[in-house]
Amino acid sequence: MKANPSQETRPFVDTNRLADFVLFTQRSCILNLSGKLNSGNVSFPQFFLLAYLSSEEYLTMSDIAKKMGHSTAATTGLVDRLEKLGYVERVHAAEDRRKIMVRITHKGTELVAQMREEIASNLSTLMAEMDEEEAETVTHADRAIAGKIL
Repeated sequence: MKANPSQETRPFVDTNRLADFVLFTQRSCILNLSGKLNSGNVSFPQFFLLAYLSSEEYLTMSDIAKKMGHSTAATTGLVDRLEKLGYVERVHAAEDRRKIMVRITHKGTELVAQMREEIASNLSTLMAEMDEEEAETVTHADRAIAGKIL
């Protein structure tokens, strides 16, 4: 038995709507954060690296390059700028002093925390405008997606 054509296209339509939602939400968050980041002379790639480092004890330069999708040379420049701003520091690995590890500093952790608070505040404002069913739908989608990608 052949499936209903509208059922075959529904997931495609839903994923396109979800993609639009993600892009809109990301754009809104980035626009709201750009002033704060720019005042601290931090670019978005630098901030994304800080956010990633905030959940790790330390990373090697090659780990960072892989996670960021950059060359090692580009990663070195990114880390250099963050180090000059006091957001990260390089340390030698205990087991091999030739190996350089990068970790976030207290100042970097504070910046990430401030930006997360800003994002949470923006999302709270958005969620407050939703009715209960809409809010539950968003929460359910968040849990379902996070369970697949985290």
